[in-house]
This record gives sequence, C-alpha cells and structure tokens, in this order.
Amino acid sequence: MLSEIILFSGFAGITVFIGGLLAYYFNHHVKESPVKYEITHTLISFGAGIILSALALVLIPKGMEELKLVPMSASFLAGAVIFMFIDRYLDKKGGQTSTLLAMMMDFVPESIALGAVFAIHPGMATLLAIIIGLQNLPEAFNSFRDLVNSGFSVKKTLTIFFILSFFGIAGALTGHFVLSNYPNLTAHLMTFASGGILYLLIQDIIPESKLEKNYLTSLGASLGFLAGMIGEKLV
Repeated sequence: MLSEIILFSGFAGITVFIGGLLAYYFNHHVKESPVKYEITHTLISFGAGIILSALALVLIPKGMEELKLVPMSASFLAGAVIFMFIDRYLDKKGGQTSTLLAMMMDFVPESIALGAVFAIHPGMATLLAIIIGLQNLPEAFNSFRDLVNSGFSVKKTLTIFFILSFFGIAGALTGHFVLSNYPNLTAHLMTFASGGILYLLIQDIIPESKLEKNYLTSLGASLGFLAGMIGEKLV
C-alpha cells in the first residue's frame, strides 16, 4: 500500500515539472503564431475540463456520500469563500507568485485527499491520482509561462517546479497516515477543496481559456472532461 501511494502520488506530482518542461520547449522553440496562441488556450480549457471531471466524478460524490446536508454545505461554502479571499489577495498583490500559488491551492488538498482515500477506496484513489496528474500538466504549463514573463529565470522556475513535484508525495502520506481513519474529515477536505476549486475554475481558468471566434477551446474542455470519464470507467 505504501509503495502504491508513493508511486501514484509521485506520478500526480511529477507532472508539475513535466508541464514546466513542456512550457519551456513550447515557449522557446515554437514560433509565435495564431496557431500557437490557440494551442495555449486550448490547453487551458482542457485542464479546466479535467478539473471539472475531478469535481463531478470524485471529490463532490465522496463528500455527498459521507456528509449530511448542513456539514457538506458548510464545507463547500467555506472552500469557495476562503478561495475567493485568497484570489482577491493574490490579484491585488500580483507579481511573480500569484499563478503558482493558485495552482498549489488545489494540488495540495487533492494530494492529501488522495492519501486518505487510498485506505478506503484504492480504485477511486487511482482515478484521483490520474486526474490530478493530468490536471497539473496544463496548470503547470501556464504557471511556467506567467512566472517567466513576470521575471523569474527559466532555471529558477524549473527548480521551483521540481521541488513542488514532491509536494504530492508529502501530501498523500500525510493524508494516509493522519486522515485514513477519519473518513468524515477526509470528506470535509474534499468538499472544501471542491468549493474552492470550482470558484477558481469559474473565476480564473475558464475566462482565461476563452478566445473570440474560436471553438477549439470549448471542445478542449469537453475533451478534458471526457478524459476524466474514461478514467472513471477504466477503474
């Protein structure tokens, strides 16, 4: 069990670094063009679709299964409101870390939930790990671009992403050893994360993916959600 947790959470985390490498290659070795711009926005929408599938297929169902109406609603609203205030703070602060912190706000809670779920439902945990990994790719891709544009060097940005890749393992081990015996607490965490992630999805990610007179971005979101559906059926 321990080796599986490390393996799957390691996969979910290493995609942060892989996303940064892909962004480096794409930004520095692919010429600027309308097609490049469309690909970037389509990747953003694909990530949005995957995030939405994580909410609809894993996080929210688990919360609704374990929690009663009032606790479930309170956790979800708390997540949405707290993430709203964090988002407002980051928006006012701006600078080099806002996009990176926004990415970590959903990666860390999901990783903790991943470790806890392994003890309860290994199949669901496997799906969650795959979804987190796929979700981190486009998020890291866009975070890399924003950090470099705001002043970080490529080497420093990739170093940060490499270190952050191990947050998934640390979060999963914490969730497994601390929360595995507390399914209600795990459900609260997943529901709380769902409220915050849904806020970020609607507030930041979906609007950023939109392009006028372009339909691939919306299709990208549908394909991202389909990826989550396929993963749910496979496990």
